[in-house]
Parts: sequence; structure tokens; C-alpha cells
Amino acid sequence: MRNASEALAKLAAAGFKFAIAGNSAAISRCKGAPSMPTKPQLPERSQRATGGPSALEGLLVIDFTRVVAGPACTQTLADFGAQVIKIENPDGGDDTRAYEHAEIGGESAAYLSLNRNKRGIALDLSVPEARVIALDLIRKADVVVENFSSGVMKKFGLDYESVAPLNPRLVYCSISAYGRSGPFASRPGFDPITQAESGFMSLNGFADGPAVRTGPPIVDMATGMSACNAVLLALLARDRLGRGQHVEVALFDVAMGMTGFYGMAYLINGENPGRFGNSPSGSPTVGVYEASDGPLYMACANDRLYRRLVVEVLNRPDLITDPKFATRKARSENKELLRAAIAEVFASDTLENWMAKMKQANIPVGYLRTVEEGFNAPEARERQRLNRIRHPTAEWVPNIEPPITMSLTGTVDPVAAPLLGEHTEDVLRNILGYDEHRIAEFAQKGVFGASKPSTG
Repeated sequence: MRNASEALAKLAAAGFKFAIAGNSAAISRCKGAPSMPTKPQLPERSQRATGGPSALEGLLVIDFTRVVAGPACTQTLADFGAQVIKIENPDGGDDTRAYEHAEIGGESAAYLSLNRNKRGIALDLSVPEARVIALDLIRKADVVVENFSSGVMKKFGLDYESVAPLNPRLVYCSISAYGRSGPFASRPGFDPITQAESGFMSLNGFADGPAVRTGPPIVDMATGMSACNAVLLALLARDRLGRGQHVEVALFDVAMGMTGFYGMAYLINGENPGRFGNSPSGSPTVGVYEASDGPLYMACANDRLYRRLVVEVLNRPDLITDPKFATRKARSENKELLRAAIAEVFASDTLENWMAKMKQANIPVGYLRTVEEGFNAPEARERQRLNRIRHPTAEWVPNIEPPITMSLTGTVDPVAAPLLGEHTEDVLRNILGYDEHRIAEFAQKGVFGASKPSTG
């Protein structure tokens, strides 16, 4: 969906402000009912209490990251009050600016989703004077985060070993595919490559099909979360030890860790785990089932829940008294037979009737929704997950709230991802104290690219 106004209307339809339909219509849409023509808009994001504290207020972060994992890390720091200055090459900037998922106001969905609450400056680090500015910023910084290819920061004299003497309290976070040292440090790598090489991808998909990468870049996102944790841990250690340190997070390491208990089981029993689709370990009572008019996902994972399911919901007490299904082991041995019996019962009635019965029996169950349905769901609305925020070229852009709630130091009021170089002149003036003459000299030498720095 390329049209921005259509996208906003679709996201908000039956979920936030209703021009035609009420709440019942919104719920029916989440079940897969046909869309109703409405012209609602996402609500404007409400402002936080004036003067409320933020968790990372006063923290200065210099952000040399691009694409997904690094920007995900620094966006969380920015969401909770850190001043994050994103440094981009004036020739195109962050690669995600050109990603093709969707665009609004000249910016891509990917870029907007990963760079909220940052200030953006443009520096051509191949120009020596640009590196002078970068070093001046690092001298004042609490944190540096970078995810360049191996050797790039060292080439520019901006690696940890080069800058640590200038700022002993600096926390310097490096994000890479395979680490910054060792025989694989120079290997390029991206989320799906590390999914494939770590074994993580081999767990995704169905037993009779090929391994499947996750749709969203889950290893990138988890690496961003891990990097944010690493930065915060190093800041806590700095308070005790009085000095900063270099922390590293690698996509491969994160992907291997995300094999979770399947990886641990292999280390214990030596058996290579396979793919199991929507049912972990082939469990017949966990996975997707089809009602007469739509799918549901059930997670009936223990004996107590199984008994309630077959007796109170499916009205099939024989599925617990029959020796083939009386125990967990027996059910596992006869899982195809049991799955067929359960599927036949579910197919006999409507989705809503099954949902009501299962919720009454307290069986974990959910609608199998599309992104559109999930974003328009009552859960998204009641939890106030979606809104819109101001943007200099699009007027408004959609916003997905951070998934962290803190009672005292909540997120700052969100500001849309910066335009390329939007805050260059302001940062040089107000953080580094450069005067107009010095800024003009830098501009003349091509530090900011072909154009003069923004006055934003």
C-alpha cells in the first residue's frame, strides 16, 4: 500500500476513531470480516506530564549505526530520554531510507520505525575535518554505538582503542555479525545469514518443507535489544568503577542463543531438533485449527488444560478416557489421530462460538490475524499501541509505541526520525559550541556533503 493517506486510514479503520462503525464492527474486522469503508485517522499521540523525569535524561549518545540492529538499540535509548545524535553519510544516509516497504513524506517505513527521537547530522567521514567533529562529539559523549563493517571505525580513527584515551568514561558498543575479533570478524553478515548459520532457521517451518527465515528480522531486533542491555549494564558498571568499557554484541551469538531450550536439549541428548510448524514437538493440542469460518491458534500445553478442552469445550470425554489419549505420552504417540479428531470437532462450529467456549474454560486461544487485523484489534486499541506524530515533510506519520512501560520514568514525547542532516548546524552550535565562521569553513571543505548543513 503506497498511498500514505490510505495506509493511515487502513491502520486506523475500526480501531481508534470511528466514522461509521462502532466497537462491534472493529472486533468483527479482527476476525477477518470484510473491511468497511471508513475515513478515520490515527489519534494524535498524547503528551506526557510536564516536567516528568526520564530514565536517561542527560545521557549523550553518538550513533554511528544504520540499517536495523544498531538503530533499534539507540532508538530505545532515545525513547527513554537520552540525547541521541545520529551521524549519517550525506550521500544518501542510512540504507533504510531507501527501503521499499512503504514511504511517507519522502521517508521509508523502515527508517521511520527505527530512528524516532534522534537528532540527525550529516558528516562525510572520508573528509578529515568531519572526523574532527566526530571526535569532538565523542569527547563529550557517554555512549558511542557503531555497527560499521569490520575495520571502518579504525580506518577513521574512531575505534574504541583510538578514542578511549580521550574519554575514559565512554561506553563504546560495537554491533557486528560475527564479532570484532577472531577469524570471522571480517565476514559480512546480515540477519537471515546468521539465522541460517546458527541453526535458528532450521527450527522454523514445517517438517516436510525447507527451513524458513522469520518474516521480520528477528535476530536484528533481538541484537538491538541485547546491545541496549549491554550499554545500560556498562553504564551501571561505570557508576561503580568510574570508567567506561567496550561492549560487543554479535548477530550470530544472539541467533545461537535464540535456539533456546531446543539448543540446550541438543547439548543434553545429542539429538538434532527438527522443524515442527505451529506445534512445538508436534503437540496435537498446540497450533492452528480451522473453525467453520476461520482459523484460531490454541496453546493447550498441559494435562489440566487438555482435560478442560476435551470435556468442557469439545464435549469429547472419550478423548481422555480412551487409552490412546489418556496420558501425555500416549497422546504424543497418537498425535495424528488426535489432531484429526480435534480438527473435525472444530470444523463443526463457528470461530466465535469456539472462542467464547474456550475463553469461558480459560483455555489459551487467539485469533490468527493478519497485520491489518492485529493492528486494528481491540488489544492494540485498549493498550494504546498506535498513534500519529508530527513530521516536517509528511505533516503526520504513524507511530508504534515502545513495548516498555515504566511508572515513574516513562518514554519521552516521540519525535519522528530526523531528515538527513536535519540538526547538523544546531548540534555543532549548541553541543560543540562552534561559531558561524567555523561551521562555514567546514561546509566549504565538504564536511557535510554538497549542501550547507541544515539549520534545524
